[in-house]
Amino acid sequence: MIVEKRGVGVAILLSIITCGFYAIYWEYTILRSLYNANKMENTAGMDIILSIVTCGIYGLYALYKAGKLESSARTLHGLPPKDDSVLYLLLGVLALVIISFAILQNNINSFADHVNSSLHDPQRRPL
Repeated sequence: MIVEKRGVGVAILLSIITCGFYAIYWEYTILRSLYNANKMENTAGMDIILSIVTCGIYGLYALYKAGKLESSARTLHGLPPKDDSVLYLLLGVLALVIISFAILQNNINSFADHVNSSLHDPQRRPL
């Protein structure tokens, strides 16, 4: 499994330019990456649909869940757990969702470096 890195600055800029439409896609790619890193069934599309249908209420739960998925993925791949789920939820409640996405993407990018390098170095692979 190769985890893709994405530019945080570009994603923020595209989210602003497209009046938030890119942010919806960005949330989808973040959730998809986290589901794949956890080797779970990918339900990112359903998470986005539920977030839209509930006018963002489910999106707050999705942010919290993303923090939990990030923590479990780090543990699964031999990294120390880092649970920022409450931070993501609070930022979402304060209407600072884009900051949550930026922090999540930054964490995924650093996680991607570890996972991708462990794929090429058999001695670094987790048990």
